[in-house]
Amino acid sequence: MSIKDKVIAIIAEQAVLEPSDVTMDSTLESLGIDSLGLVESIFAIEEAFDITVPFNANEPDQSDFDISSVASIVAGIEKLVTEQAA
Repeated sequence: MSIKDKVIAIIAEQAVLEPSDVTMDSTLESLGIDSLGLVESIFAIEEAFDITVPFNANEPDQSDFDISSVASIVAGIEKLVTEQAA
């Protein structure tokens, strides 16, 4: 399973949707994921990839980690996984 597919599966699970309902252009808000769901998604992603996401749950707009869309989340995870492997 690719990083993209795994991230989409995690986000879909948090949104109680099928992975096919989650597109790269989707926002967490459009998927019905609230702030608690966002935190749970971040924890699940960290656990799945054994990484630490630089995310401030209290101030998501101030974070270095872009959560504006599924595509930006996937790109951020891919970068973190690559950095960890280096």
